[in-house]
Amino acid sequence: MPVKQILVIDDEADIREVAQLSLEVTTGWQVLTAASGLEGLDLAQIHHPDAILLDVMMPEMDGLATWQQFQHNPQTQNIPVIFLTAKVQAQEQRYYAQLGAAAILTKPFDPTTLGDSIAEALGWAARPR
Repeated sequence: MPVKQILVIDDEADIREVAQLSLEVTTGWQVLTAASGLEGLDLAQIHHPDAILLDVMMPEMDGLATWQQFQHNPQTQNIPVIFLTAKVQAQEQRYYAQLGAAAILTKPFDPTTLGDSIAEALGWAARPR
């Protein structure tokens, strides 16, 4: 089975680093990171990742604007997007789900189970133990 590739887009360097290390160590997936929505758009078009983990609250171009750009681009519109947010209000989570997000994960996340959460949300086979 080919190795999955995940793109993590978050303006916080520590979140990107923790997510990358967590996913590489616990799942063996290849992880690309972007510090902004614009950088993430470029990387997604170049690399066509299997999924995108996208922070909702970022400066300049927030996660919702970034997601809209993904949806309007034929090269990226079919890539599943999982929103990553510190906002845990049910109303906001429903809104993100209605937009078509594959899932919503909350910050802070547990690095030891992040890969399992992504795999479960996307219906990927559980990782071998």
